[in-house]
Amino acid sequence: MATRPLTPPPAAHSDTVEDRIYASITAALLEGRLRPGAQLVERDLAAAFGCTRGALRKVLARLGFEGKLVLEANRGAFVPSPSEEDVRQVYRARQIVEAGIVAALCGALTAQDRRALKAHVASEKKALKDARIDEQVRLAGHFHVLLTQIAGGAALQGFVAQLVAKTELYKALYDPSKGTTCSADEHAHLIQALDAGHLNDALKAMREHLAELEERVVTRMRSGASDDPGAVFRG
Repeated sequence: MATRPLTPPPAAHSDTVEDRIYASITAALLEGRLRPGAQLVERDLAAAFGCTRGALRKVLARLGFEGKLVLEANRGAFVPSPSEEDVRQVYRARQIVEAGIVAALCGALTAQDRRALKAHVASEKKALKDARIDEQVRLAGHFHVLLTQIAGGAALQGFVAQLVAKTELYKALYDPSKGTTCSADEHAHLIQALDAGHLNDALKAMREHLAELEERVVTRMRSGASDDPGAVFRG
């Protein structure tokens, strides 16, 4: 397999007021502190963040574009509230696409690929140890994007990134208890199977990994979070 340039996940730090608001709302979503279907009222959030409503609107628009919020004309911004069928369809899409990625990579990892994947898993474990939940969730999802990147194809990478972002959010909204979408140990096991060229083991590991995540989300879709989004950010 030819050597491919590997890029790190997006930087977690931010500098501007809008970046800090974006990071704060994203963290609240990924930590499960916002209730599915909750409305984010501009006036309340602007007061909580001490910013202008214009700055807040830019952040909400960005989150809406990324699918992290639902923007409704003349109503405002809302935390997504997917149906069980919505959730299952996205996980089904991941099962199909990522099975192909596993097949493409099995027995074909380069030394550079192995180093990148193992370093990523080490970062996941450190985030877990440090109790940095939003970072842990981001890294767990990015592992799957990294596998796609190694397999090749910018278009496929973008598609998988969208699917992963949706399932990250579903996990955070309905099953925030463990704080992570994936287990670093499960990722390490998958790397071993891929490196050894054990296709059946690798496919089984990926299939069971995604199926377990899906069922955990679906069985807890009635879980709740804060009824007052503004209270999440005040102070």
